[in-house]
Amino acid sequence: MTTDQPTPALDLLDDAHRVLLVHAHPDDETLATGALIAELVDQGREVHVLTCTRGERGELMPGVADAVTPGSGEFVQLRLGELARALEALGVEHHAFLGTRPARGQELPDERVYTDSGMQWIREGLAGPAEDAGDESFTAATISDVLEDALAYVDSTRPDVLISYDSGGGYGHPDHVRAHELTKVIAEHAGLPMIEVIPPGRDVDGDPDAVQWLELPHHLTTVQQALRAHASQVRVDGAKVVHVGGQREPIVTTAGLRTVDTPRT
Repeated sequence: MTTDQPTPALDLLDDAHRVLLVHAHPDDETLATGALIAELVDQGREVHVLTCTRGERGELMPGVADAVTPGSGEFVQLRLGELARALEALGVEHHAFLGTRPARGQELPDERVYTDSGMQWIREGLAGPAEDAGDESFTAATISDVLEDALAYVDSTRPDVLISYDSGGGYGHPDHVRAHELTKVIAEHAGLPMIEVIPPGRDVDGDPDAVQWLELPHHLTTVQQALRAHASQVRVDGAKVVHVGGQREPIVTTAGLRTVDTPRT
């Protein structure tokens, strides 16, 4: 993933050798932060990705649904394989699922699977909670439950900084919002800095001048390759990504980064 393009200054990450990104579902790491991850890897930083669910409620692209039943064990295995290939394309060598060791509290038995909470569209571009999130869903779990598992991963990996969605979860998905909340609590308990990713083209709450925008178009090819790994969820059409419902949007090669104020416990 080397490039002859000038490397942008990641001022907010200057002292970070080891970076941990917290994401809700497989494919979020690529859709939201693929170019950023590729840049971090190119700069020689050690990148870890913690995925909170297996994306069990993800819809399927046309054609895939004919061969795989949504939510089935076969579907979950498909998404796990897609995630592994996407992470390989991005150059990520360190990954765990929340609730699975090493992202599982040491005193807790076996593993715990936090399932996809689902969502529904409130209006174009804004999602909200589904009406039928299950008892095992990520949003149904208490913060103390998920925090114990997340801190176990932090203890085993020793990151210098945490990165996740903004407080609105990018576009409102409840699992994204919960991932932001979890990451903020991790930062408070572990005494780590947290950076939130601001989606390009969205209204910025608070001080817009506090957001550092990174233009990373030289990583487009890498992100395209990683997105193609998530073939059950998206399709790549040149510089755009096509979603299950036919929505088309530019592949994200811009990263807005902003530090989050987190009181230390």
